[in-house]
Amino acid sequence: MRRIAAILNLHEGEDNRDKILESVKKNIEFKGANLWILACAIIIASVGLNVNSTAVVIGAMLISPLMGPIVGAGFALGVYDFTLLKKSLRNLLNATAVGLVFSAIYFLITPFKDGQSELLARTAPTIYDIIIAFFGGLVGVIAVTRVEKGNPIPGVAIATALMPPLCTAGYGLATFQWSFFLGAFYLYCINCVFIGIATFSIIKYLKYQPKKQVDEKQQKRVKVIISVLTFVMLLPASYLAYSLYMEQQFKKSIENFIENEFTDRGYTVVYKKTRFSTTPKKLELAFLDKRFEKKEITGLQERIDNNKYIKGTQLIIRQDSTDRFNDIKGDILKQIKSNENEVSQKDLKIVQLEKQLAANTFDNKRFLREAKSLFPNIKSFSVSHHDMATAKDSVVGITAVLYETPEEDLSDEEKVKLRNWLNERLSVKNVEIFRKK
Repeated sequence: MRRIAAILNLHEGEDNRDKILESVKKNIEFKGANLWILACAIIIASVGLNVNSTAVVIGAMLISPLMGPIVGAGFALGVYDFTLLKKSLRNLLNATAVGLVFSAIYFLITPFKDGQSELLARTAPTIYDIIIAFFGGLVGVIAVTRVEKGNPIPGVAIATALMPPLCTAGYGLATFQWSFFLGAFYLYCINCVFIGIATFSIIKYLKYQPKKQVDEKQQKRVKVIISVLTFVMLLPASYLAYSLYMEQQFKKSIENFIENEFTDRGYTVVYKKTRFSTTPKKLELAFLDKRFEKKEITGLQERIDNNKYIKGTQLIIRQDSTDRFNDIKGDILKQIKSNENEVSQKDLKIVQLEKQLAANTFDNKRFLREAKSLFPNIKSFSVSHHDMATAKDSVVGITAVLYETPEEDLSDEEKVKLRNWLNERLSVKNVEIFRKK
């Protein structure tokens, strides 16, 4: 047990606690260098999200000073310092407001307002975001309490990712897309809360001494207030984690249900919509060519109610009238057939072009060897097909042969012999020979 305790000991390498406290207090304020860094991080993150550059977004995460007041709040809760808590929360709220305002202004004036993948990635929090925020916060505060700060701080900044969701929320405000704003701000709040909880946990584990008040009654009052605030923070955070977990399980169970009941049986789902936040939860589906009777739908609903995570979800299968359904099906099949015809036409055109190319391709090296055996004076040789336009707006096809002799040209008798040989050799009657000069 002692060996395990020694391995898990966090006191080894711990910095002076007064020095740590001073560093925490210094990092919660946004003035001077911290204010400039915050402003630059907001602009960099907004540009990175706007141009969909992962590298730029990571850069903004690294320079962002937003973790300062969050760690300060968690630290204050751990040592019962009500003054530090108020100061940390005030600075965090100010930084959050500044981030929202400036990112919203940027996205208002930029001409590019499309929702890129870097933006979309910050609009749907999951249970994994809670896990990352909590354990990232643990690493961050452990690094803060060390003499050697080491490499964890940059990694924590990237993992917990405070600036990108805040700027994404600003994008939602600027473009009046409230689902973007709520989802991104929700993720930002998750990160803030669970980094704070992680900080509080480590401070308690390291047994930091509570701050002493001049008046004992005031000290007790501060302890009670902060204990209540801690409970108030932990309670919704626990509910939040549970809610996100249940939502993830709901989505996973829905996907498994659709795969087992429909996809594996060859039914094509053309429409799917789930509603987790409604009462009751809902699953809406539509199919390409499968129509369900009431008895089948009742059986499917029973199987849903037998699943722990989707129990009570209302199954809605969209089925229009038979005529309308057949019209839609006919349109889809007609479109598929049209696409197949287009592909067939393209394939035919490719074959025709390949034939034309093959018809105009000759093995000139072989023809040169054969020609030299009959006409030793020939040193180079080329054969090709050509279409010649005439003055009568007609096209005449010829087989042109270009040859080269180093000294004297072939005699007229040799030329006739060469032309006759080529007509026979190529199975044509239109050979024209030309000497390269």
